[in-house]
Amino acid sequence: MNSKMKRLQEVIITDLLGNLPAIALGPKLRKLIYKSIFKDMGKSVYIQNGVELLGAYNIEIGDGVHLFKGVRVDALGNENNKITIKEGVAIERNVDIGALDNTHIYIDKGTFIGVGASVAGPGNVKIGKRCLIAARCGIFANNHKYADPSRYIADQGVTCQGITIEDDCWLGHAVTVVDGVTIGKGSVIGAGAVVTKDIPPYSIAVGTPARVIKSRLPEDSINSKDLEIISANSV
Repeated sequence: MNSKMKRLQEVIITDLLGNLPAIALGPKLRKLIYKSIFKDMGKSVYIQNGVELLGAYNIEIGDGVHLFKGVRVDALGNENNKITIKEGVAIERNVDIGALDNTHIYIDKGTFIGVGASVAGPGNVKIGKRCLIAARCGIFANNHKYADPSRYIADQGVTCQGITIEDDCWLGHAVTVVDGVTIGKGSVIGAGAVVTKDIPPYSIAVGTPARVIKSRLPEDSINSKDLEIISANSV
C-alpha cells in the first residue's frame, strides 16, 4: 500500500474512532483497530479521545504507552521519517511531537512528557529512559539561518544537528533545549532554563543560557576531566 492509500486509511479510521470517549468504549476500540494504521503497536496501549495522528504508518509505539487528550504526533513527510515511542512512555495532554522530513524522534522506555510540551525536528531527537520532561518544555532540533540581512529569514533555510537527552534526566517547567545539544545522563535542568550547550552527566544546570552550578555526584567520584567540563560549563 502506498503512502497516499495509507494516509487515506488513517484519516478514515481516526475520524471514525478518534473522538469516541471512554463511555463509548473509545480507548478499547482504538487499541484494537489502530493496529492497522501504526507501523507497529504494542499491547495495553491507551489512546484517549482527541489524540491527533498524522503519518501513523511511520510511528512505532510500545507496550503500555499512554497518549492523553490533545496529543498530536506528526510523522508525515518522506519515507525516512520515523517516530519511536517505547514501552511505558506517558505523553500528557496537548503535547506536540513533529518529525518533519528525514527525521527520527526516539523516546525511550518509561519517559514522561508533561502538559503542553513540544518536541520537533527536522533534526533527530533522542530522549533516553525514565526521563521527566515537565510541562511546557520545548525541544527544538533546528535553527534558522539568518546571516543574510537582505533576505527574509524564512527563505534562508535551517540547520539541524539533532538533540540527545540521555537516560534519567529531569527537565523542569518550561525548559528550552536548542539544536545541537546533548544533556548528559542523570542531569537536572532548572525551570525556565535555555540549554544552548552540552551539559555533562549528573549536572544541575539553571539559567538563561543554562550553566552548570553543581554536580549530583559525590566529589570523590568525579575525575579531573569531569571537573574541567563542569567548570567550563559553569562560566
